[in-house]
Amino acid sequence: MSKHDLIVDQPIARWDEALPLGNGLTGCLLWGNGKPLRFSLDRGDIWDLRLAPEVLDNGFTYAEMIDCVRRGDQESLLNRFDSFYETYPYPTKLPAGSLELRFSKHADKMRSHLALEEACAHVQLTFGDQMVGVSSFLHALNGLGYIRMTGAAETDGFLEVLPPDYTGAFQEESNDPVFATSLTRLEYPAAAKHSEGSLQWFYQRTCHELEYAIVVAQRKTDDGTREWVYAITANHDEENWLENAKRKVTDASMEGFDHAFREHGTWWGRYWAKSSISLPDAEAEKQWYLNNYLFASCSRKGAPPMPLQGVWTADEGLLPPWKGDYHHDLNTELCYWHYLKANHLEEGESFIDFLWDLRPQAHRFAQSFFDAPGLNLPSVMTLTGGAMGGWPMYSMSITNVIWVCQAFDHYWLYTGDHDFLRDKAYVYFKETADCVQRWLVPGEDGKLRLPVSSSPEVHDNLLEAWFDPMSNYDLALLIYLFRRLKDMADWLGHEADADRWANVLAGLPELAVNERHVLMLNPKESLQESHRHHSHMMAIYPLQLLDHRGSERDRKITDATIANLERLGKGQWVGYSFAWAAAFYARQGNGEAAIYHLRQMWQHTCSPNGFHLNGDYKRAGVCMFHYRPFTLEGNFAAVSALQEMLLHTDGETIRAFPAIPRDWAKRSVEFRDFRGEMGVLVSARLHADKLEYVELRAEREGTFRVQNSFAGERLMLRIGSSGQEVHCSRNEIFTIALEAGETCMITSL
Repeated sequence: MSKHDLIVDQPIARWDEALPLGNGLTGCLLWGNGKPLRFSLDRGDIWDLRLAPEVLDNGFTYAEMIDCVRRGDQESLLNRFDSFYETYPYPTKLPAGSLELRFSKHADKMRSHLALEEACAHVQLTFGDQMVGVSSFLHALNGLGYIRMTGAAETDGFLEVLPPDYTGAFQEESNDPVFATSLTRLEYPAAAKHSEGSLQWFYQRTCHELEYAIVVAQRKTDDGTREWVYAITANHDEENWLENAKRKVTDASMEGFDHAFREHGTWWGRYWAKSSISLPDAEAEKQWYLNNYLFASCSRKGAPPMPLQGVWTADEGLLPPWKGDYHHDLNTELCYWHYLKANHLEEGESFIDFLWDLRPQAHRFAQSFFDAPGLNLPSVMTLTGGAMGGWPMYSMSITNVIWVCQAFDHYWLYTGDHDFLRDKAYVYFKETADCVQRWLVPGEDGKLRLPVSSSPEVHDNLLEAWFDPMSNYDLALLIYLFRRLKDMADWLGHEADADRWANVLAGLPELAVNERHVLMLNPKESLQESHRHHSHMMAIYPLQLLDHRGSERDRKITDATIANLERLGKGQWVGYSFAWAAAFYARQGNGEAAIYHLRQMWQHTCSPNGFHLNGDYKRAGVCMFHYRPFTLEGNFAAVSALQEMLLHTDGETIRAFPAIPRDWAKRSVEFRDFRGEMGVLVSARLHADKLEYVELRAEREGTFRVQNSFAGERLMLRIGSSGQEVHCSRNEIFTIALEAGETCMITSL
């Protein structure tokens, strides 16, 4: 895997170009020129959870929002639901602090190397004729950070622990509260710094319940090597949290860097063994490995799922962009698109577990805001599900939670776990429907509708953003919700429930399509300019309500709507827009367009370290946004689209290499242990325009459907020591019955 490593042969000048390390809960960004070498630290559950007073007001309700919309009262909408997002610096995710390894001058030469296979950063600094090496990793299991330095003079390479600057001079770089709010606005007291023997730490109080610290222990080995072990700890960890952290880092420092690294490397070895790819496109292959590394670094079972920036909160003396919150109108969903097919279940379960554990809060929010049974969540929310406000048509949408539901649906489909379907997926969908149905009423045409509707983030937060009749975005989510509920009820044998959901589904209108067969924003308005959020196209992807391989009508609508994107252009796109568009093209079977859009994103909207920076910050002319706020959803949406080019598994049908570019097909393309639906792992190889094999490995008993993508009609199926010849026309479907644990190798005769 070394060819996929990050290597930088010059000082790294910015935190968003740093070498990223992470273990799901804790993150580190390593950058600088030696004066200093900076370790910017973060922890996923370090939050200021204070809510704005407006959220606690009796008028903070869906009914009041509807009334304001119907009155056209923009001022009340802003005051009650929107403006306080900018007025108050909280709630917000917080930076944890940093470590600085200081030398007497900046390095003359530097080489920074992130080894993905072992999840370890190595920095080589040259000071004249002196060479200094620094290595660092965040332990995959024990949560501690490790640093080792060799070659430094006795008087050089001093490590200091630094708190965030909550009390510095109040300065803002601009008048934009989304991107440039000083930490001083939080009004926290100064941190207390301490040292004791080999230990140093700071202790940070806040003006709410949170207290936290960074503790570092130092050790010098017999050969003069210096090692440090650090921990980020908080008062919600345990009793005696600070003293326990001191003990942990002291004990770990005595065991040493090498001892910890062996255990750490074993975990990452198991992670990388879960799946692999081999592509003739070096950039695409590297991006797959790099982003799977980022995923395991910032999403881990037992830790909070990634918010906008994962475990790498901005290190600029400011609040993170958009306060580092959880956005459910696109961001969290795209972050968790790819992991199931990549066969990284445990890491992705972080999101599922988080949503499930928040059910009590989701019930309370459904009752307090929507005056409804069931569950719902704010679409812009804190770590604990608190509403943060913002553009109300999106931050307080009643349907965005349906998109969140898809995480449960996908998990059930890819694992085939019927217990999960019965005990969690169906429950979450049903409780979501209970809330939504409270507000679904027949319109003049007799069809069900919502009282207010929108299409993120069309028309921003203007009154024009409120649609009547209902938007295709909201409608597609509603169709998906009740269609999947019916399917789940059928699987579970709940006949009465299945009839109930079918009746609701029959009461919904059809998706709005204009005279050119293009999906509209709503029945009265078509998209007239490029837009970053492809919300009107949800029915194509990710909801897959329209099947490009299905009816002529579905194919015509899909092709016309994608063509319309091309007509409107990309001027107002951001990075994730390109990744999402690549998914559309992959569903269409157009590998050329899919990889083109992925390259546009990777080359023009991503930092050298792979971070998705949203805008065309290099000013290459691919879109009109030239800013660089780091968020992660574009990273994983792009990997998902790449995987869709290699394998389709929808409808329980396995299709190998359905959307790869022509030049890839002429060479060699291979993937191993991608996850298909209903608990089957799929491997396949294509070489010189010919499919060489497809292999299925069943985790549970089932009958699996496979499309014949081989050159001929005579196929050999080998299960264990037995073989069976099958005749199947090209592009037709054949089935294979497997017991749990069986493997079937499919080749052409």
